Amino acid sequence: MHIDTDQQLIAAIEKKYGKTVAQLRAEREKRVRLAMTLQIPDRVPVNVNTGVFAAKYAGLTASAMYYDHAAYRAACKKMLLDFEPDNGPMGVGSSGKVLEILGSKQYRWPGGTLPVDGTYQFVEGEYMLAEEYNFFLDNPADFIIRRYLPRTYRAFEVLESLSPFAAPADRQELAEIIGMLFMPNFRLLIGMLERLHRPELDDLLAKLHQVQYIQQDLSRQSLAFSQEMERLGFPSGSGGGGYAGSTFAPFDTISDRLRGMRGTMLDMFRLSDTLLRACAQILDWEMSAAVPGRPDERGNPVRTGMPLHRGSDGFMSKKDFEKFYWPTLKKTIELKVGLGYTVTPFFEGIWDDRLEYLLELPKGKVVFYCEKTDVFRAKQVLGNHMCIQGGVPPTILQAGSPQDVEELCKKLCRVVGKNGGFILSAGSVIDHARPDNIKAMIDSVDKYGRYY
Repeated sequence: MHIDTDQQLIAAIEKKYGKTVAQLRAEREKRVRLAMTLQIPDRVPVNVNTGVFAAKYAGLTASAMYYDHAAYRAACKKMLLDFEPDNGPMGVGSSGKVLEILGSKQYRWPGGTLPVDGTYQFVEGEYMLAEEYNFFLDNPADFIIRRYLPRTYRAFEVLESLSPFAAPADRQELAEIIGMLFMPNFRLLIGMLERLHRPELDDLLAKLHQVQYIQQDLSRQSLAFSQEMERLGFPSGSGGGGYAGSTFAPFDTISDRLRGMRGTMLDMFRLSDTLLRACAQILDWEMSAAVPGRPDERGNPVRTGMPLHRGSDGFMSKKDFEKFYWPTLKKTIELKVGLGYTVTPFFEGIWDDRLEYLLELPKGKVVFYCEKTDVFRAKQVLGNHMCIQGGVPPTILQAGSPQDVEELCKKLCRVVGKNGGFILSAGSVIDHARPDNIKAMIDSVDKYGRYY
């Protein structure tokens, strides 16, 4: 049946469930909130990342996520209404046009530097040389503006010829500049560069004004879409409450963004004291400008994501993990929890050999989002301490049958979901999943995930 307006959609949804859309949204939010805090909801919550899967499900190419945002939002809406997970839209808002204008060297994306159905990629590189540690630590603002940005975006290459920038006295401004290791801050850059009155910067400033407008407009559209989906009964993001972006482990900041994996692994042996000092300094910079995270009016906590890369079993020994990775990761999470956030790290790779360390983190305030770790062992070790999310490999969603998916989800609900503290989801992106397998995963929580 084709339904034209949101009012008609709301009427149809409320007729189907005998509840208002506000009640349905509250139920979904509560389900996720109770699971995250190790309590027992009415059933196991199930999350499905919209991502590329939503585009493919609606017959679009992956490039729509970057170049046809209206069509992609419609695809996300269709996916959420058809499958009805416990989360709202996630991953809406990247702009291929912005990446083109800035001439990104770090990213490859569908429809831009990749074919329209290519897979988004991050291009790791040695964007800070080993001999530049002191330059970065002594004046990170100058290093990021005159070295890092020109090495990662062609549009910023003109900045290499500028005179050194003085270190900002304001801690918040310094934190915003350090945040440019992950994404240029257009407002801040425009203000800094306009004060220089340099004709050679005119072209760059014109580009920055253009991309700032594009990004602001896209942010407004994404917010409006999130609000629309809330009116249809779906919480914002992965289950309600605010989302404060991502926090990063200090070691990963260096390894992912500055030295690359090869450079950082060499530094562990050749420049170990310098590397440890850099991890501690990055932690201090980030936390000194952090602000409290307060629950929303319905009691949903503010969450911060955390993609974890180099700390998994395959990257370093336990001895090196204890020396280089764990101390500043633990402090980062503890400080964020102390400010009122629920931290939801994505434990990429396998953490089978690291699970016991996680018992040192605050109970009921951190989610173990599992990619390839043995989720059943994670339940044994962490089940009374941390909510566990994941459990369904993307491979079974792509290549298995609905029966395969149902059998796995049945076991997950009954074993990992026992006594609460579990969110069923894929262990990673579901770009190429079969729709009938996604349906089987979502349907499984009604069949096997009820607590009472």
